[in-house]
Amino acid sequence: MTPFKLTEELIAQIEELIENQRDTNLKTLLDDVHYADVAEIINELNEEEATYLIKLLDSKKTSDVLTELDENVRESILGNLSSKEIAGELGELDTDDAADIVGELPQEIVQEVISEIEDREHAKDIVDLLRYDENSAGGLMAKELVKVRENWNVLTCVKEMRAQAENVTRVHSIYVVDEEDKLIGRLSLKDLLTTSTKTHIKDVFIAKVDSVNVNEKPEEVAKIMSKYDLEAIPVVDEIGRLVGRITIDDIVDVIREEADKDYQMAAGISQDVEADDGVWELTRARLPWLILGLFGGLGAAAIMGGFEEMIAKHAVLFFFTPLIAAMAGNVGVQSSAIIVQGLANDDLKGSIGNRLVKEMLLALLNGVILATILLLFTWVWQGAFLSSLAISISLIAVIVVAGFIGTFIPLFLHKRGIDPAIATGPFITTSNDIFGILIYFMIARVVLGI
Repeated sequence: MTPFKLTEELIAQIEELIENQRDTNLKTLLDDVHYADVAEIINELNEEEATYLIKLLDSKKTSDVLTELDENVRESILGNLSSKEIAGELGELDTDDAADIVGELPQEIVQEVISEIEDREHAKDIVDLLRYDENSAGGLMAKELVKVRENWNVLTCVKEMRAQAENVTRVHSIYVVDEEDKLIGRLSLKDLLTTSTKTHIKDVFIAKVDSVNVNEKPEEVAKIMSKYDLEAIPVVDEIGRLVGRITIDDIVDVIREEADKDYQMAAGISQDVEADDGVWELTRARLPWLILGLFGGLGAAAIMGGFEEMIAKHAVLFFFTPLIAAMAGNVGVQSSAIIVQGLANDDLKGSIGNRLVKEMLLALLNGVILATILLLFTWVWQGAFLSSLAISISLIAVIVVAGFIGTFIPLFLHKRGIDPAIATGPFITTSNDIFGILIYFMIARVVLGI
């Protein structure tokens, strides 16, 4: 299969076909194109062209296309569709994807759209999912699954599974419930196929099954599925009833969104934005941390102003100020990045105290090596041993303090329930710059006897 490649020629061809309303040609051209690739095409069209294409193609395809579109593009297209047309698209989607789209609709038309969905059970499941917080397992799960009762025999089980499987895109697992719909285990397909049709499910099912509560955070669900290599995981309510399942494709989206958020936060962007967002949205996302950096710089300048006399006598100290600030920031970001990664992957073992000691010893070792190189360079360059010694000792102290701050801050934020990724960006860099310069000049004053 040749990988799809979006080209300017293809977009121009589609735009021309739309303009001339060559519907048959459009359908033929896009018939074998994957829905994710169709979404990529639509993202490049204007609102009118995109809406035309969605209305033209079959709902079985366009419903999946809608889930792949950029949020702004999807919003504009849905705004041009009638409630009945939107309901037709939702009717072809799994309940979790349908609920996500309904959640984006204006509140005044939600009820109307739901009432237009022909499959009332499907509509009921969508409404049920809307009750859950979107930042929970309940908000992430789908209602489509295959479940069997423990008191059924194998023959009844197979018949019921055939009926249920019609509404399930992919069957990952067969879940076993009791008379109250409480999850009690899972059923092996091999056991089902090799067991007498008169055997009861309670005699062959596997009692051990991993599950998550509807209120569990998506990040925790992702950790569980990653740890146990699960393609799907059942979701239970507060009393253990099976209410849905979460599949690996949903978790991939969670991991990607979390990575994007952490990356932006580490870069000093305070809210979720994309490159195509407006200037004002991008400014609001970036400005808070830039203001913090500005005040941090002013603070560092004020500190240096307090040592003006010493700088005048030993001008070499001034030359190395950027180096000290840069090393403090770099070490702090390195330390915090390792801690944040460990927290995200749940890999951190042992007490906080042990972690701090380890990071400070590591910082001390790096500091001594770097300071030795710096001492030799400065001494040869300037010929002033005392000044070179002051700069080198300061570098060691600054690196150790930066390592401590870079380790302690994300651990502290995590304990307080705050996303520790905030500590990998300008926050840690700015704080280390200020502390680094203060420590630098204070140590220099002591060593130089000023």
